[in-house]
Amino acid sequence: MKRFLTIVIAVVITLSAMSTFAENAKTLKIGTDAEPIGFDPHTTPAHASIRIMNQMYETLVELDDDLNVIPELAVSWEQPDDLTYIFKLREGVKFHSGRELKAADVKYSFERILNPDLGALGSTPSYAGNIDKVEVIDEYTVKITLSKITAPFLASMSSIYCAIVDSEMVEKNGDLLRADGGTGPYTLGEWVPDNHVTVNRFEDYWLDGYNFDNIEFYVISDSSARMSALRTGEVDIIIGDSAMLSIAEAAPNVDVHKIRTRDYITICLNLNIPEFSDVRVRQAISLALDRQEIIDLACDGQAEVSGFAPASMGHWAVDVNEHPLYKQDIEKAKELMKEAGFENGFSVTCTVGLNDHIRNSGTVIQQQLAQIGIDVTVQNKENAQYVDDWKNHDFEMMICQNGAGSDPNRAVAFFFGTGANANIAEYSNARVDELCELGAGTTDVDKRREYYTEAINIILDECPNVTFASPYNYYYASSSLKGYSPTLNRPLDVRNVTKE
Repeated sequence: MKRFLTIVIAVVITLSAMSTFAENAKTLKIGTDAEPIGFDPHTTPAHASIRIMNQMYETLVELDDDLNVIPELAVSWEQPDDLTYIFKLREGVKFHSGRELKAADVKYSFERILNPDLGALGSTPSYAGNIDKVEVIDEYTVKITLSKITAPFLASMSSIYCAIVDSEMVEKNGDLLRADGGTGPYTLGEWVPDNHVTVNRFEDYWLDGYNFDNIEFYVISDSSARMSALRTGEVDIIIGDSAMLSIAEAAPNVDVHKIRTRDYITICLNLNIPEFSDVRVRQAISLALDRQEIIDLACDGQAEVSGFAPASMGHWAVDVNEHPLYKQDIEKAKELMKEAGFENGFSVTCTVGLNDHIRNSGTVIQQQLAQIGIDVTVQNKENAQYVDDWKNHDFEMMICQNGAGSDPNRAVAFFFGTGANANIAEYSNARVDELCELGAGTTDVDKRREYYTEAINIILDECPNVTFASPYNYYYASSSLKGYSPTLNRPLDVRNVTKE
């Protein structure tokens, strides 16, 4: 009898374990480094939100790994002239509300982006800002007319900032910060602040291959705790950093995915601060930096010395390694400070937040700028406050991690054009604006390269931002995941991924 009970108990335990395994196999758990701040694709810039929104929202087109424009919600498009784009929409695509996507939703989405009251990130000329009008031709055809030739327009339509949203959900909720108006493979589920966000598979999604019923994003801000959670099987993928590399490489159940990025880390200087209004002070800051030391100490050596048009942008990049302001020269920096009237230096507050690279950089930069008399107080902000300060330009000095994008117009005009949404330094240079207009107004690649190279070099000389590194991204995954192969454009693409 005892033997029979033992067998029964063993069978029950086995079945329970199998059931738990089956349940776990249907849920993908991701450990992230930061708390999201909301899920409105038109107004939310934080990476912690974007990685979740990318599961929820889609755009007319997307970019492949070679930066070619390929279909997404639009199956095809034509350009009858330099100002006109006609998109044929994919039929049968449904919003998560169950309503079918139609051309009217595309019109609504871009009119929402262009509404000045919204303050949408996609409203600049780098994205949708040069749209003159959007017309519905029929239920599945939409015509977009530009006010001027905009060479990067089609590629910019792949940005999450230009996502197509459900008008009914916007009207119902007022915004999409805590709502879901997307068409993507996953819908917004539970959001427990400072803990996790769950997205659930959308059963009516138009594309097959999404095998997980749920994806759970857990906020584990401490990198050691994140790696521990991966090694013990509590999560399946973690957003990592270079500090984890040696531990991950020694772990038998962890796969390492290293990705070169188009991101860069930069010191943004508020040009409305008297000290930073003088270009000589900004140049002194650039000369005071030992960029490789910052990379070694703050990024564990896992980054490249870079400008704001990183080498990963290919032929659009500008090599900064020979730029005179990129070679540390403390004496020259002190001379410039003296010429500007700051021989005895000054004090400034530097805002940091969002991730370890930014936070760690603050400490190293604090030490380096002390050599030229700049007394830096590093102020670490919670993610939501950091983003608010960024959006409101409420800082003196801020270390940011920006994305240069796939086109130089994004790298230059979006961050440095007069009045541009992401120009938090409030920098203005008429020649830079003119060059961006010229670059966006021609499809001649050689001419565009000439225009943007000149603009980049002007900005490098004037230093509204002092850029020092382009970090590598690390995604660490459980070896039990099969088919996971992150790329620069789609680092958390889980299509055709399974878990043993």
